[in-house]
Amino acid sequence: MIRRHETNPLIKPEMVKPSRSGYRVRGVFNPAAAVYGDEIVLLLRVAEDCESKDGRVAVPYYRFEGGRGHPEILEVRADDPAVQLKDTRGVVYEGRDYLSTLSHIRLARSRDGVNFKVDEKPFIYPCHESESFGVEDARVTKIGDNYYINYTAVSGDGFATALAATENFVDIDRKGIIFPPQNKDVSILPEKIKGKYCALHRPNNDGFGLPSIWYSESQDLIHWGNHKCLARPLDTMWEKMKIGGGAAPIKTREGWLEIYHGKGEDHVYSLSLLLLDLNQPSLVLKRGREPILFPQEKYETEGFFPNVVFSNGLIEKDDGRLFIYYGACDETVCLAETTVESLLNTLK
Repeated sequence: MIRRHETNPLIKPEMVKPSRSGYRVRGVFNPAAAVYGDEIVLLLRVAEDCESKDGRVAVPYYRFEGGRGHPEILEVRADDPAVQLKDTRGVVYEGRDYLSTLSHIRLARSRDGVNFKVDEKPFIYPCHESESFGVEDARVTKIGDNYYINYTAVSGDGFATALAATENFVDIDRKGIIFPPQNKDVSILPEKIKGKYCALHRPNNDGFGLPSIWYSESQDLIHWGNHKCLARPLDTMWEKMKIGGGAAPIKTREGWLEIYHGKGEDHVYSLSLLLLDLNQPSLVLKRGREPILFPQEKYETEGFFPNVVFSNGLIEKDDGRLFIYYGACDETVCLAETTVESLLNTLK
């Protein structure tokens, strides 16, 4: 049903130029995908850190000035009494949190969907305190002439979802936060339903229940309401911890087809299917009981964060093929091929 591309991984960290001197790329993964002109454009999440040596600690951070973010490096002695190490995720220095890695969004372009050239500079990078811990995991939806890009903005206040728009993947219009903390995994449907924009999102509920996929509506893509819980994690080994949406659902004759991710036993991430009603996307028609893709290959089971496949980028080709771009181990970009028809048949 699904075939991994023989050249996987398509993009590795060593293929990506650091965004500044002193930074190093540790992961390039979880790409959004869009067709622009005669190219496939991927919006890569690029995670960078700094090398610490000679008894010193070095971490990346952004300084904000004049509506722009400026990448900097904090370097201090490891035995400085003002330093508190926070396992592998970062440090606290003089009461302020710093992460060991920061992410931005970088573009990669290809005419065949397999061989990509990665831009040398970031496309979306932290520009505001709400993005001080990085911008991550973009998703893109084309509506009219605009490509609407939503991404996770991370800061000391938690993770939120911000929106930006572009017509050419050069100029970008930042719209600001559209789903406040704690919320992520937002995917916007590519057309209005009954006069309203529709989206899937994933609030991070604490105390009761598990993180689940929700539905909401908007008149303007900025203000969202009519929130409903769409699907909760199944009590299976594949998603008993949480679930979240992937790329925007694909319109088929049978309904809106959504490829979502689940986190299950031993922190394994896999991909599964939902089918939503065409005229009422808050209604689930069918749901797969088993994943369509789970970690099997070495590049999916061994890496920065082992046993992860995570997709937020799909391209439906004119010949019926479906390209599923996915991140493996929070480290590389990979490709799996199938057809919409094959996926629909798994739900029958």
